[in-house]
Amino acid sequence: MTETLAELDATAQADLVRRGELSPLELVDAAIARIEGLNARLNAVISRRFERAREEARSGGVPGGPFRGVPFLLKDIGAHAAGDPVYAGMRFLRDLAWTEPGETYLAARYRAAGFVFLGKTNTPELGLLPTTEPESYGPTHNPWDESRSAGGSSGGAAAAVASGMVPVAHASDGGGSIRIPAAHCGLVGLKPSRGRNSFGPDIAERWGGFSVEHVVARSVRDTAAILDVTAGEMPGDPYVAPPPRRPYAEEVGADPGVLRVGLMFRSPGGLAVHPNCLTAAREAAALLESLGHRVEESHPEALCVPELMRAFVTVVASSTARALDFWSDKTGRPLREGDVEVLTWSVAELGRKVTAAAYLRETEFLQANSRRVAGWWQSGFDLLLTPSTAEPPPRLGEFDSTPDNPLAGFLRAAPFSTFTAPFNTTGQPAISLPLHWTDEGLPVGVQVIAPYGREDILIRIAAQIETAAPWIHRRPAVHA
Repeated sequence: MTETLAELDATAQADLVRRGELSPLELVDAAIARIEGLNARLNAVISRRFERAREEARSGGVPGGPFRGVPFLLKDIGAHAAGDPVYAGMRFLRDLAWTEPGETYLAARYRAAGFVFLGKTNTPELGLLPTTEPESYGPTHNPWDESRSAGGSSGGAAAAVASGMVPVAHASDGGGSIRIPAAHCGLVGLKPSRGRNSFGPDIAERWGGFSVEHVVARSVRDTAAILDVTAGEMPGDPYVAPPPRRPYAEEVGADPGVLRVGLMFRSPGGLAVHPNCLTAAREAAALLESLGHRVEESHPEALCVPELMRAFVTVVASSTARALDFWSDKTGRPLREGDVEVLTWSVAELGRKVTAAAYLRETEFLQANSRRVAGWWQSGFDLLLTPSTAEPPPRLGEFDSTPDNPLAGFLRAAPFSTFTAPFNTTGQPAISLPLHWTDEGLPVGVQVIAPYGREDILIRIAAQIETAAPWIHRRPAVHA
């Protein structure tokens, strides 16, 4: 049985424990063996808590939640367990061997669901890029082609899941950081609505409300069922997404009805879209029509205003400046230019030039523009379909910044976030599905976006698409 575990999603692995066919320790030991066998090639896992995980699984102390005993990895940004290292991709924190004494609400909910944490996954410094190539730990390789990026900023998580190290892993998304790695690695990546999962207790929001946390997964049912165990208000949350009408797991297989779907081929940032990404979207549109849905070329024009990306960059740059100050204050060690990557310092310098009044002006613009975007859905559309990215997985090294060109990586990022970042600004839920592969065997994702708070519609349509065009049987070149 352990030989086939790499092919099972989290729901199937939990069923084995529930039926008494395998113990939590057997699941954990098998996942540890897979990580030890593959990580030297992929560099997905950057810190390990294997012995603690074994002890937790061996002692019978794993909570009896729906995912009891299932091995799990946390991203090195966001959710963290008490006593575990937190580096946020930074060499500065790695060299300090920084750990956090407390546990985030999200990590506590993962633990209560029965997941067993095996370690942390690689991420770019402060999550700034759609590739995972930090100076602190080096590049994560895409299991479909080791010369390619696994995406970012949840690239380590995506590579770990796609290669079969673990069935599912924690991820976060401030401009596409769940959806881009999912698209590059052939996975399901749902960005939940703003306020769906809590950031507490230490912080209220990240990147001005752009960022959210969830998972990268192989199946829609895992994506839905895990959201059921993590979603919901916690004390002090500044805002909360409206509660679902029923458990998200019940939306898997539910009839979505006949939906009106807008199709957007044009990049919101006016960038060229690669033919493979256009083909992926066209094929997905044809599939939806074959399933009885109404598809037409239409999209919110407010997505394409040039001010949108200007405001997005303003918020991200300001948040980066604050992040450096935050870690300086918290560690008691002032961060200097040489302590971070040249890109990080340059983005923070941009942020330091933003006045409070200018920041509020951009926030007001984003709020007004979000209302204009939402108006398109109010006009009668149920969903919007786009490519997940404007290019297939790029080669590693294409995002390198230098002292002479410190923002080179930021500029190269544009084609990968052009379709995703706008929905971080609006707070809407969006999901990337693995529906196309290039002639070279590289995955290309398709994105579906719903109105705010309507993950239920996304899960229904994603499950219908998964049944009609299944992907879980596909295996990358590097797989357990």
